[in-house]
This record gives sequence, structure tokens and C-alpha cells, in this order.
Amino acid sequence: MKVISIKEPFATLIMNGSKLIETRSWKTNYRGELYIHASGKSLAKEYLKNPYVLGLIKDMDMNYGNIICKGNLVDCVYMDEEFLKKIKNNNQEYNLGLYELGRYAWIFEDIVRISPIEAKGKLNIWNYEDEDKIKIR
Repeated sequence: MKVISIKEPFATLIMNGSKLIETRSWKTNYRGELYIHASGKSLAKEYLKNPYVLGLIKDMDMNYGNIICKGNLVDCVYMDEEFLKKIKNNNQEYNLGLYELGRYAWIFEDIVRISPIEAKGKLNIWNYEDEDKIKIR
């Protein structure tokens, strides 16, 4: 199965359906089922100063070091001026990503929670081979 590691709290926000766009500096041609791994790294300091993010995560349990959900990666959009203008109208997504000219928006649909699977994250899209551990919640 294909997996992408995402820092917390963003992985859990995807799992909860609060975030459906992951922003990255690189594009992917991959489309289809993609599992979300909550990386073991802590939240970036700049988000600790963002009252919007802090309000969303106030009572949220983090899932560090676990594969926690799966979704369907339906698109990877280059962030041009037109895209940035549109995304600014979506306050929640805009506050939960790094939206800058030249970056990419990975768009997810159909998020499904799974029972957490402990795993060590990796860079890029990676493969997890022990699929018998997957249990839909």
C-alpha cells in the first residue's frame, strides 16, 4: 500500500475531515488510494503561534508515529496566482497549509479512518507491506 508521512496535527486533521488538501513543495503523478502516516515530528513552531490552528487542535489527541487513515488522492495542483486567489476564500484550508506560488496542493477525497498502525515514516510516497494489519474503524 502507498503511504505519505504528514506532520501532526495535519495528519489527524485530514483523518477528522477538517483538512482535505496537503501542501507540498513537490508534485506527484500518483493518483489513487493513499494512506496517511502521522510522522513522529512535532508541530512546526510557526503554527504554534496561529490561533486558528490552536483552536482546532486544543483537545485533539495526536497520532505520532502511526498510519491513521486512507484517502483517495484525486489531484495535484500547481499553485499559480489563480489557484491562490481561490484558496484564500476557503479560510479553513488556507489556514492549514503553506500556500505559496510554485508549491503543489495534493487534493484528497473519501477519507476513511483505520485503527492506528505503528510505523516509521519515510520521505516521499512510500510502501507499507504489512497490509494484514489494516482495520477500518
